Amino acid sequence: MDARATAIAAGSAQELVWLLEHPPLYTAGTSANAGDVLDARFPVHESGRGGQLTYHGPGQRVAYVMIDLKRRNPDVRRFVASLEEWIIRTLASFDIVGERREDRIGVWVRRPDKGDGYEDKIAAIGIRVKQWVTLHGMALNVAPDLSHFSGIVPCGVNETHYGVTSLADLKVRASMADVDAVLRREFDRLFGPMAGQTVGSTEKPPRAARSASVPSR
Repeated sequence: MDARATAIAAGSAQELVWLLEHPPLYTAGTSANAGDVLDARFPVHESGRGGQLTYHGPGQRVAYVMIDLKRRNPDVRRFVASLEEWIIRTLASFDIVGERREDRIGVWVRRPDKGDGYEDKIAAIGIRVKQWVTLHGMALNVAPDLSHFSGIVPCGVNETHYGVTSLADLKVRASMADVDAVLRREFDRLFGPMAGQTVGSTEKPPRAARSASVPSR
């Protein structure tokens, strides 16, 4: 990923979005607190992105977005808002209302079935920007094993009325292919087409190296 971003910045490679599923693991952003690892049942990887700790694993769609903001619009906040909107529009296609929260990163779903004020996080966002090219991106819970999140304090949020959820947990039956089709459609509507590329390359991303990071808010 880091090598690809460098090439994009140099003009020798085209923009790209990778849609991936990771094996079970935890990733630590630049603001991560080691004390938020409660049970290191899976490997913990330093990611270099902004943000804190999160979980990645089967049943979760991870999108690594590598686009050139200098060419498109050099506004990091607008890019993060666009990532949120990408997720919110995708969820809406499955009749799920995703929402932003000023005090919490990611996309959230109200859970009145759990009690007043309960909300669950359905998607995480964390990015890095190098020479105005974005790296990392978002993770949307389609049908992961939600118990795997219990090994960490996800994104530093430990209030009991805030949890994690997924499309499957919300009783939405959707395959990863179903979700990918909507992600591709909504990406093009929000970000516009990428020259010669489509969302969902099957290229295997290289291991990311360190560079400057930007929190997702």
